[in-house]
Amino acid sequence: MWRLVLPVCLLISLGLTSTLRSAAPAAHDRSAPVRVQPRIAPQDPGRYATAHAAHERLAAASAARQRYGVAIVRVGLMPKDTSQEYEITFWNSIKDSQYASDYEAYLKAYPNGRFAPLAQARLTRLRAEASKPAAASAPPATPAMHPASSPAAAATPTPAPAPVPQAKTPPAAAAPPPAPPAAATTAATAAAAAAVAAKGNPAISKPGPHDIQDCPSCPVLVAVTPGNFTMGIDTDDVSERPAHRVTISHSYALAKYAVTVAQWNACVAASACPRLSNENNASPNAPVRDLSWDDAQQYVKWLSKVSGKPYRLPTEAEWEYAARAGTETRYWWGNDMRKGTANCKDCGPPWHVEAPDDVGSFPANAFGFYDMAGGVWEWVSDCWHNSYKNAPNDGHSWDEPNCQTRVIRGGSWRDGAGYMLAATRFKYDSSVRYEANGFRVARDMK
Repeated sequence: MWRLVLPVCLLISLGLTSTLRSAAPAAHDRSAPVRVQPRIAPQDPGRYATAHAAHERLAAASAARQRYGVAIVRVGLMPKDTSQEYEITFWNSIKDSQYASDYEAYLKAYPNGRFAPLAQARLTRLRAEASKPAAASAPPATPAMHPASSPAAAATPTPAPAPVPQAKTPPAAAAPPPAPPAAATTAATAAAAAAVAAKGNPAISKPGPHDIQDCPSCPVLVAVTPGNFTMGIDTDDVSERPAHRVTISHSYALAKYAVTVAQWNACVAASACPRLSNENNASPNAPVRDLSWDDAQQYVKWLSKVSGKPYRLPTEAEWEYAARAGTETRYWWGNDMRKGTANCKDCGPPWHVEAPDDVGSFPANAFGFYDMAGGVWEWVSDCWHNSYKNAPNDGHSWDEPNCQTRVIRGGSWRDGAGYMLAATRFKYDSSVRYEANGFRVARDMK
């Protein structure tokens, strides 16, 4: 019996093998579908923390397909617009940080995040390290009064740099005790801010003939002419598409630079803004950072009161229109990264890993705005939406009731060149402070 069964089995096996081979795509057949999701654009180096590994996996998938004639499924990469990707991007930007405030911001944004235990461990270590010099310099009788529960607590007893910014603000803060605090405080804080700015970067100490400055402590503004432009870009990043035409028919003015530490401290001296960490805001002409969208709202409210003008955050469309400065290219200076044009880690010198450079350290774009790429991420007024589908086309803010997540634009000194694109956008919780986030102000022209 087995002599009859064996030949039949062999024939069936050969038939199945032949059928499978004919059904498989040939190695040269490029029309066969390949289940690959190319999340990383080769022209955007550094755009995502996993870019290098992603390119290697994509190349390996293509090579395997050509060699074996099979489709390769690439797994492990998440779309940029998922919450997991935002958390990973956040963590990658702070994982080597030596600042406790970075890990505090992460834990506030992701209390149950995948890196929460590690963040808590590093936070505990940094606080312990910060408490050692404080305990050494403090009187023995009061060691319990120096737990490093926050960066600000550890900043006061540290050596020479910390007293410098603090020494500039108390004189202005001491002015309010007299009976008419409004007038006295306004004059004192304006004078203090102007004096600090004059000692710093000469590029920002003297407004140009066409600049607008509503008060001595007010940021310098540049008027923006109405016009239209293409907002967004049709890439694989869904949050930046679809590219769509926007017509800005209203005149507005936008700050020439991001709000500086000195300008913020004028608001602090008037008791209208919270005092921020000195470790992240030591240079008076550096962009103020480590603040939330809610903090920025306090500043524009105070500035409106001091100047008598309706200050606000720019809309996302106003911001991108000013950042592009009449161009349709990837960066405002062209389609390729050019060294020395932006403050980012891939953008050439000057660059310092610990902090952004002072505002105005890099060239302005064609509209006269500085640091629209790099430096600090900048808050805008809009609520975050995952794409531009149904976005307004008139340049107004795209808001939602009870919005908790707002848009940030421009990239920071910590990011790679891929984040310097004019279309790049990101999201952040409006109440969370992060040391790479800052802002610039705008107002309507009437």
